[in-house]
Amino acid sequence: MATVILLRHGRTAANATGVLAGRTPGVALDEVGRVQAERAAERLAAVPLRAVVSSPLERCQETAAAVLRRQAETALTGAEIDEALSECDYGDWTNRPLKELAAEALWKVVQSQPSAVVFPGGESMSGMQSRAVAAIRSRDALIEAEHGPGAVWLAVSHGDVIKSILADALGLHLDLFQRIAVGPASLSIIRYGAERPEVMASNTEAGDLAWLRPAEGPADTSADVAVSTVGGGAGHAEPGPTPVERT
Repeated sequence: MATVILLRHGRTAANATGVLAGRTPGVALDEVGRVQAERAAERLAAVPLRAVVSSPLERCQETAAAVLRRQAETALTGAEIDEALSECDYGDWTNRPLKELAAEALWKVVQSQPSAVVFPGGESMSGMQSRAVAAIRSRDALIEAEHGPGAVWLAVSHGDVIKSILADALGLHLDLFQRIAVGPASLSIIRYGAERPEVMASNTEAGDLAWLRPAEGPADTSADVAVSTVGGGAGHAEPGPTPVERT
């Protein structure tokens, strides 16, 4: 099975000041966000990515560009833009302070029953999840078909979008997705098997990712059907030496 890494964009001034930027153009990473993006890129440098796919919004494209600059082992020259990974269309809520929005009656519904939410002048949260999950699952299948079950690829998107994708992979109803945390520039990892997805990691901001490097030699397809090991299994194999270390 292929592996998708979900990367939320780094922090923006809107994030820092509590404004719902939504799809507003021109919202870029702030100084902290650029550092966060570089930190994520450094972690991902150990993993040769087969593709980098990004939301069209600037903050995601900036984050994706930081990752691509560190991808020395691949021939990737840029991120592919996928509109289906764009931020939720918050409609009339766009560019309003979160403190002000918290006084709206719809705010409580967003927190407790997001599946029932349709933002005024915007889209529904269930619609956001449907288009994002469909994009991730279909792209993952294409990448596996082209590059094999050891392929690893990256999708750069937004907090609510990634939370909704994780909820689907975990088998959670959208009404429970607010229980999932996805911080700026955090990495979450999903493997889609023939039977069900496996969430390998969620909301990580540190840690070695070398275990995601494809194994050398013939591809092992035994994990294509997800089977839970009684007792929990032995975990990841220790990563082998990087190409630089081989003699």
